[in-house]
Amino acid sequence: MNCTQHIKFPITSICIAPHQCQCKRKLCIDCQYQHGVDIIYTVPTHRFRDMVIKEIKESKIDQNPEFTEQRKNFLKILSQIESMLKNTWQKLNESIKKIYDTIEIQDKSFLKIMYDNFNPIDLSNTDLEKLVQIVQGKKLNEWKTQKNSYFQKLQNLKECLEKAIQASNDKLKKNMKENVPLEIIAKQQQNLIETPPQLNLKPFSYQIIQANSIKQQESCWAFAIIKDCSLIATVCNKLIKIYEFKQGMLKLNQVLNQHQSDVYTLNFMKQSNQLISGDQGSILIWLYNNNKNSWIYSQTIKGHSNCIRCIILNNHEDLFISSSNDKTIKFWVKKNQWICQQTITDHSSDVYQLSLNDLQNQVISCGEDKLILVIEQSEPNKNWIVKQKIKVDCYGYRLCFINNNLFTFQPKYGNLMYVYEMNSESKQFTKSKDITINQGNEGCRLFPQQFIKQKQFLVNKHDKYVNLIRFTENAEFKVEQSIEFSTNYIYGQLSDDGQYLITWDQTQQEIQIRIFKEQ
Repeated sequence: MNCTQHIKFPITSICIAPHQCQCKRKLCIDCQYQHGVDIIYTVPTHRFRDMVIKEIKESKIDQNPEFTEQRKNFLKILSQIESMLKNTWQKLNESIKKIYDTIEIQDKSFLKIMYDNFNPIDLSNTDLEKLVQIVQGKKLNEWKTQKNSYFQKLQNLKECLEKAIQASNDKLKKNMKENVPLEIIAKQQQNLIETPPQLNLKPFSYQIIQANSIKQQESCWAFAIIKDCSLIATVCNKLIKIYEFKQGMLKLNQVLNQHQSDVYTLNFMKQSNQLISGDQGSILIWLYNNNKNSWIYSQTIKGHSNCIRCIILNNHEDLFISSSNDKTIKFWVKKNQWICQQTITDHSSDVYQLSLNDLQNQVISCGEDKLILVIEQSEPNKNWIVKQKIKVDCYGYRLCFINNNLFTFQPKYGNLMYVYEMNSESKQFTKSKDITINQGNEGCRLFPQQFIKQKQFLVNKHDKYVNLIRFTENAEFKVEQSIEFSTNYIYGQLSDDGQYLITWDQTQQEIQIRIFKEQ
């Protein structure tokens, strides 16, 4: 290429002087003479290309681990937000549907009485008493009051959701306008999703329905309550009893006798009509047969070599996790049959309760070795790895996630429940506070901690007490009720919505039903 000013001469060099060149930096021999810059600033064209390439290589512009890691973390946060939104929407949808279904079913039950051609003489004393209460106006007035309460709660929920969505959108727009870093914006949105809208949470207690208690002399170590509260499964040594549960009353429906040893865990699945039970090493799967209106045995899994202490399922119910006195935690996935995908062997003694976080990517466990394990699912191979080992001063049988960043743990001795919180920078859990409860020495290895998100409270058994602990708007814990028994051998379970508490204790030797009442 020839010079535009000296057409006869080709361009042979490039000026790299720091000043603004009048010759547009492309120089021929005459340009170099007229340009008047030091020879060190004129670079032959072939060398100039090499110099550019050398500078780019030395800058390592294609090697930016911070950028890659930041992008990876950002995508992970967005994925977590999407997962939490789906999970929150699903739970909210189920809760709202359940309330409306309850109202519709109760209304239809009254209308059915009106259209049925019944003869009072043919009715049982129980059914007749219900009709007498209708005549007296008591039954209908109670239902009208209850229905108005439901409507008010739904209205409060609607207003809370509208405010939460508006607040979230306003904060997002403000941050974007002020150029707040995207990682901080994403984290703020994640925190807003994790904190459910607070309804007008009132003091509450569980009141026993004494007339509906059922005597059972055999030990009842575990309960399971089906999602819609229509069935309750209970343990009777090696047997599993299935009760129909209606209006707080139990009616024996079926007895399952496939287990060869005592049963310690029961779980109803929420997405399908299946029941999982665990004994002194085996896990049994039961299916509901609609044609026979009964539960039938489906599969035996020889999973452990000692007592199974806990079984939990993920939200999709394509994975369940079991812990045992054989010192192991096992992860089971559904193929054609349930198979063991992975075994964690980091505990050196019996392993008790397990809990899965809302994101479904962390599991915590507690063992008799005074360890709490934090086990995390790795990306991208989906294996579970022990991320953290927390040494405690006293082992315990119970722990539970409150949200993705908070969990509780109950030591065997003393009068404190420990709260652990995740550090936002290190992503490690550390003990952040102690909650004072009753003094005790725990002897019962079962009866898991449960956190009811819908009502924002935790059930925590310790020694002879069953404690109901509110998680407040200020992220504090407040003991609302302590139910005292005359023995520490108490076993129990809350329904998923927290409406019912089912227990059995060694002194009374009866299945007792308590119902949630707000004050």
